Amino acid sequence: MKKYFILFFSFFCLNSFSQIITQTIRGTIIDKQSQATLPGVAVFLINSNPILGASTDEKGEFKIQNVPIGRWQIKVQAISYKENYVTVELNSGKESVLIVELEESVLQGEEVIITAIQDKTETNNKMSTVSARVFSAEEAGRYAGSRNDPARMAANYAGVSGANDSRNDIIIRGNSPLGILWRLNGIDIPNPNHFGNTGSTGGPISILNNNTLGSSDFMTGAFVADYGNATSGVFDLKMRQGNNEKHEFVGQVGFNGFELGAEGPFSKSKNSTFIVNYRYSTLAVFKALNIDFGAGAAVPQYQDITFKADFATKKFGKISFWGIGGLSYVALLESDKKEGQDLYGYSARDTYFRSNVGASGISHIILFKKSAYLKTNIGISGSQNIILADRIDSSFKTPKNLKPEYRQTTQNVRYSLNTTYNKKFNSRNFINLGIYSEVYKTVFVDSNDYLFGDNTFITLRNYSGTTAVLRAFLQWQHKFSDKFLINLGISDQVFLLNNSNAIEPRVGLKYALNQKQAFSFGAGLHSQLQPTYIYFATDTARNNRVETNKNLDFTRAAHAVLAYDNNFSANFRLKTEVYYQYIYNAPVKNYPNYFSVLNLGADFNSPNVSNLVSKGTGFNYGLEITLEKFYSKGFYFLWTSSFFESKYLASDGVIRNTAFNGNYVFNLLGGKEFRIKQKHVFSIDIRATYAGGKRYTPIDLNASIAANAEVRDVSQAFQQQYSPYFRMDVKPGYRYNAKKVTHEFTIDLQNVTRNLNVFQQTYDLTNKTINTNYQLKFFVIPQYRILF
Repeated sequence: MKKYFILFFSFFCLNSFSQIITQTIRGTIIDKQSQATLPGVAVFLINSNPILGASTDEKGEFKIQNVPIGRWQIKVQAISYKENYVTVELNSGKESVLIVELEESVLQGEEVIITAIQDKTETNNKMSTVSARVFSAEEAGRYAGSRNDPARMAANYAGVSGANDSRNDIIIRGNSPLGILWRLNGIDIPNPNHFGNTGSTGGPISILNNNTLGSSDFMTGAFVADYGNATSGVFDLKMRQGNNEKHEFVGQVGFNGFELGAEGPFSKSKNSTFIVNYRYSTLAVFKALNIDFGAGAAVPQYQDITFKADFATKKFGKISFWGIGGLSYVALLESDKKEGQDLYGYSARDTYFRSNVGASGISHIILFKKSAYLKTNIGISGSQNIILADRIDSSFKTPKNLKPEYRQTTQNVRYSLNTTYNKKFNSRNFINLGIYSEVYKTVFVDSNDYLFGDNTFITLRNYSGTTAVLRAFLQWQHKFSDKFLINLGISDQVFLLNNSNAIEPRVGLKYALNQKQAFSFGAGLHSQLQPTYIYFATDTARNNRVETNKNLDFTRAAHAVLAYDNNFSANFRLKTEVYYQYIYNAPVKNYPNYFSVLNLGADFNSPNVSNLVSKGTGFNYGLEITLEKFYSKGFYFLWTSSFFESKYLASDGVIRNTAFNGNYVFNLLGGKEFRIKQKHVFSIDIRATYAGGKRYTPIDLNASIAANAEVRDVSQAFQQQYSPYFRMDVKPGYRYNAKKVTHEFTIDLQNVTRNLNVFQQTYDLTNKTINTNYQLKFFVIPQYRILF
């Protein structure tokens, strides 16, 4: 038997190492500004021997067949255009289908020598000059600790704080996570996370499916005029197109769920494709394996679906139909809690939370005479939250000593219509302009039993109505030369609920000292609506419930950013940015008080805060440094450091730290691949984060005991800080490429040093003490994925 095993193993190894497995690389080359396809473009693989390549046909399409699997760098060049480089990881189980944009050179008619650099700061948005970078779905899946989540991946970038194991909220430059704009396929969408609370922008588990995302943009300040209703940052996400020549499938099991996906052409004509993916919660399996994820014995339940269909016509342009949706539910019971590790529940309470969210849209793009295009998006999105909280107290003579305490039902539906016109006049001048309209239909009802008696609920908010936001923008880009360009833009938005209006000028400059070094500058005004629940808060102290906040203005922010880039080589760069933000018209109390809306988003609450006026201010400033080696020669690394201050001024005239003023964040991550011939790839990815602790308002223990409820010492609002946050994650992986199937195995080991990072302090109603809850001590996430 032993002899047969040795013979079989030897045959397997010889067979694995002797076969050359190949795959296809194909795609489309387009003009970056006009989006017109480019025929006659040369595409070839660097360091291939013999050289593998192709030219684009009249449709701008190319195909390179029989390419050995592995990582390849592709060079794309055309007359009068700047060269572009693209890196692909070619697997046996999936073709590589690319869309590559080329930028036209200003200097034409004379000899131009351009040394191309693979620059990941070159975003999909043609107007961005500072505080922006492009990211791929592969990065969200590769980085240790990211859980295939774009938001958790972005927490590694300079200027971003994500030192929270329970949620993926993005804190940019000390701003509240509520300042983030989520956009998907051209439509502004609600919070795309399971268990996301009303008005929040983050959550424990993302609905966005990493297997369906394409190249997307992430921006951290001074963003351009086509983005509105945001003061801190933008996620501009795009779903990729399905394979138009063959059907492909994916199966995956991991933290985000049991997952199945498919893509391919609808018909043999290859002009229509689909991609669809469905996930169902696996946390019950994790709980059975005794893996703790911060919810005690509670098991969150969730499922989501993602789909997209693309249709290319000869006369009517390209039409896309897409959608995402997720359902989630959890019961956080007092009896299920674990001491010191409850990241979601509240003391002496049973909380039942249901959250549903979805978005769908139709996009249409039509080209005009190879130099302009019109893009129109129609969409509908919505979210629903239902919260029931029951208080546990021995004085309540009811079953299990339960007494209903809080009830909330929220429904938000948003109808969206926008259209943008993009015109490339020549290699120097490009404009785009557009109109956005969004109609909001809102139902918000919540009530609280302050007295804990029979039928003593007091209605906090009870609103049902419709309003709208209208916005228009215009942008112009002029290139003085290939070294110097300017972007000018202006935006205007109106909120019809109270007719508040915000005019926002924007400017961006970029000057290249040489082929490796460049300075950039961006500045502008930005404004954002308040969370919906703020407008409909009521003063419950009066005999009649009065909505006091309906006339609140936009919160506004002036951004200024100066950046320096030094690309030492094709895959190595240093980037520094300094910035200043001045925030004004932030809602604060109309009498002396510490409250400011700039601190909302730090927890799961949507408080009923009444009597607000738009007179608060704040400011953020800082320095960011990024040192990065893009993936090449089998390894990569990224080091980011952020130093910042974030302050606010409320109606009491005191300048305080915001809830998000951590002061500093350091990230170091990297990875290495070890290839054994073609079929076997071993990888190791490591990530470490060190950040300033969370700001908090201390609990007044004596006052809490007297009130039989948690009471904070607001005289010290956000002046104390938890110990610094430190976490190290290690993610080993193995990929096996069979002839037509790829198997991937990873184990994401999070917080391998078992560091005790403080999550929060809470008042224990039962024991009359202050509890300290810690974030995840050690978290193991195994994952298996198959591509075929």
